Amino acid sequence: MDDDPAVSRAIARDLRRRYGEEYQVVRAASGPDALDALRELKLRGGRVAAILADYRMPRMSGVDFLEQAMDLFPRARRALLTAYSDTDAAIAAINVVDVDYYLLKPWEPPEEKLYPVVDALVEAWQAAGEPEVTEVKVVGHRWSAPSYAMRDFLARNQVPYRWYGADDPEGRRLLDAAGMGEDAVPLVVTPDGTPLAAPTTAQVAGAVGLATAPAADFYDLLIIGGGPAGLGAAVYGASEGLRTVLVERLAVGGQAGQSSRIENYLGFPDGVSGDQLTDRARRQAAKFGAEILSARDVTDLQVRGSARAIRFADGSEVAAHTVLLATGVSYRPLDAPGVAELTGRGVYYGSAATEAPACAGEDVYIVGGANSAGQAAVFFSRHAARVTLLVRGDSLARSMSHYLIEQLAALPNVYARTGTVVTGAHGDQRLEAISVRDADGTCETLKAGHLFVFIGAQPPTGWLCPQVRRDEQGFVCTGADLLVEGHRPPGWTLPRDPYHLETSVPGVFAAGDVRAGSVKRVASAVGEGAMAVSLVHRYLETT
Repeated sequence: MDDDPAVSRAIARDLRRRYGEEYQVVRAASGPDALDALRELKLRGGRVAAILADYRMPRMSGVDFLEQAMDLFPRARRALLTAYSDTDAAIAAINVVDVDYYLLKPWEPPEEKLYPVVDALVEAWQAAGEPEVTEVKVVGHRWSAPSYAMRDFLARNQVPYRWYGADDPEGRRLLDAAGMGEDAVPLVVTPDGTPLAAPTTAQVAGAVGLATAPAADFYDLLIIGGGPAGLGAAVYGASEGLRTVLVERLAVGGQAGQSSRIENYLGFPDGVSGDQLTDRARRQAAKFGAEILSARDVTDLQVRGSARAIRFADGSEVAAHTVLLATGVSYRPLDAPGVAELTGRGVYYGSAATEAPACAGEDVYIVGGANSAGQAAVFFSRHAARVTLLVRGDSLARSMSHYLIEQLAALPNVYARTGTVVTGAHGDQRLEAISVRDADGTCETLKAGHLFVFIGAQPPTGWLCPQVRRDEQGFVCTGADLLVEGHRPPGWTLPRDPYHLETSVPGVFAAGDVRAGSVKRVASAVGEGAMAVSLVHRYLETT
């Protein structure tokens, strides 16, 4: 940094001649300009090895500039460029901003007066070590529901990111570089250095490269939901030549994608994590040409002649010849005082794998007694000091697979407390304790920092039009279940009965957990997704 263009060009020329192959040389004509350049580098995750600044500068002296530059890049080595008459002041400034060297102008020949000094600066910086951050950066509060939701969204979509606390030094540096305060968290900084203050998941999805907009207006098959059933249908539909698009509200994989290990899925004798299975299925669907849209919330389904159209939350639409409902199910909210207020701040639904490191040495409580709860208990047993399953029923055998029960019995830090319900959650900024009640009416308050909920299943079908028949719990009815005393559902216009996975609206199918009467297993969901595609072909051939 130097306000004399001739000096600036000359030193940049000499530096590039010696260091240009390994380092980028950036020059600025003033302190504010140089700080802007440093802020951009900070947001991009770049590293600064050395900063050279002229001592006498208008608007902002070199010392003032270096003092602010230290806030952004504290590990960068620093040197002042001074004239001979300023050496005494420059030496005094070394104690003010911890300057490593001062360089006299002119520095000819550079081999004797410039390069040895810069070599020493670079070597000292390299010895200190500073990794380059190329991932997405997230700045937030540890016990904040929006910050947790953003971390969870990125993790479940397999987007690498680096987390910084808003009150940590590096987190504050990123906020300062973006020109924002703590009210902007969660702050998401993309790899190209674009800061997003408290963004929506849709905004983040588009910024990190996830597809959010359909490439066409009309498809053969439109799949709503990216769990095993939806992914299975996408693979088979696209591989068989159907123009296929899959729309997912949160993260591809659904509840299965959150499973730490699925050990009873055909073809994986050593088990497979939900992440791995999801990633393979997603890549397989993309290989065959299926489009996968992320962070798109579907709010309506309409029948328009032979077309079936869906509307997104932003008002945009896309249509297809056929639609497959594969939205799966979501965990039922735990109805107890304090739970809603502490969700994302110690109370979590699903595995919430991003919280595993924070559970080290802690007591973890898991509510639920089915396979998903058992898999979570196995996963958290590797991190927590103690894992306790809180089960409403009198036995795990009523809803959990035998192989999981045997695994849990072999883990010394996992315990099952049957006949127990959670009656309350307590804490100020975060979860601190839970209240439980046993089958005999005994009540107890337990110290707890992490509570993971895996209870029940409710289908997210409230947005569907009334023509799509559902049962009392909201699950979608299909096939023979739609026939009442041999009569087809009201409004049915085709001269045949609904196909096995077809809903009360011709051309709209349902597969996986969202379908009434389905077997709630990953393998059966994948099978129904594949079966739905064969029925889609039959429908298209006859209409």
